[in-house]
Amino acid sequence: MTRTAPAPAHAPAHAPSVASATSAAGPPARFGDLLAAEWIKMRSLRSTWWTIALTALFVIGCATVASLADHGGTSGFLPFDAFTPGAYMTLMLVSGSVGAVTIVSEYGSGLIRTTMVAVPARHAVVLAKAVVLAAVWTAVGTVISLAAFLASQAVLDGRHAGVPLTHPGVARALVASALLAPACALVGLGLGALIRHTPGSVAATLFTLVMLPPLFSTSRQWSADVNHVMVVSAWKRLVQNWGDLPDINRVHDATVPGSWAVYAVWPLVAVALAVVVVRRRDV
Repeated sequence: MTRTAPAPAHAPAHAPSVASATSAAGPPARFGDLLAAEWIKMRSLRSTWWTIALTALFVIGCATVASLADHGGTSGFLPFDAFTPGAYMTLMLVSGSVGAVTIVSEYGSGLIRTTMVAVPARHAVVLAKAVVLAAVWTAVGTVISLAAFLASQAVLDGRHAGVPLTHPGVARALVASALLAPACALVGLGLGALIRHTPGSVAATLFTLVMLPPLFSTSRQWSADVNHVMVVSAWKRLVQNWGDLPDINRVHDATVPGSWAVYAVWPLVAVALAVVVVRRRDV
C-alpha cells in the first residue's frame, strides 16, 4: 500500500493563502502611477475645464476692455492694463476653489477611503494631487497671462503705445501672473485638506486670499508687514514695474525679493499642512 508523505512540519498551513494574497495585491503603486491617476480624475471632470475656459475669457476680456478704455482716453500709456486686479483676483478665487474641491470632493464622495486603502502612503497621494494641480494651473496661468498681455498690447498698438515682451519689467509681471494661479490652487488644497467641507473650504479660501489682505493697511509698519506676506499683495508688487510711485505710496512698500518669497512660502506651507493633516486624521 502506498502512503502519502506528510507535509513538512516547518511549512505553515496558511502559506498558500499568504502567497495568493500577495500575488493578488500586486506591487505597490509608484509615484508615476499616482500622477496618472490624479490626472485622469482631473481631466474627466468637464466642469473643471469649463470653469478654466470661462475664467480665461474673463481675464483676457478685462485686459482688452481696460486697454480700450485707455486707448480712447487721455491718461497715456498704462501697461498695467494687461494685469487688472479685479480679473486676477477672480483667477485667484477660481484656482483656489478648484484646489480645495480637488481633495474635498473625494472626502464627500467617500472615494478617499478607496484611495487610501489602495495606497497606504497617504503623503504620496497628497503630493501627487499637488503636482498635478500645480502643473495644470501653471499651464493655465501662463496661457492666460500671455494672452491677456498680447490682447492689451494689440489694442494699445493703435496709439503706438504698445511694448514688446522684451520691455523692461514685462517678463517679471508675466511670470508673477502665471504663477499666481498655481500658488492659489495649492493654498486651496491645503485649506481643503484641513476643513474637509466644500462650502467651508471655499469660504476660507476666499477669505484668506482676497478678503484678509485689505484688513491690513500699509500706513503703519506692522500692518504693512502683514499685508506684504499675502499672496495678492505680492502679486501687485511684482507687476508694479513702470514709473515711479508717489512718495506717500512708497512709505512701507514691499520688496521684490520678499514678494517672490511669499510666492514660494505659501504653497510650500499649504502642501505641508495637507500632508500632515491627511496622515494624522482618519478618513
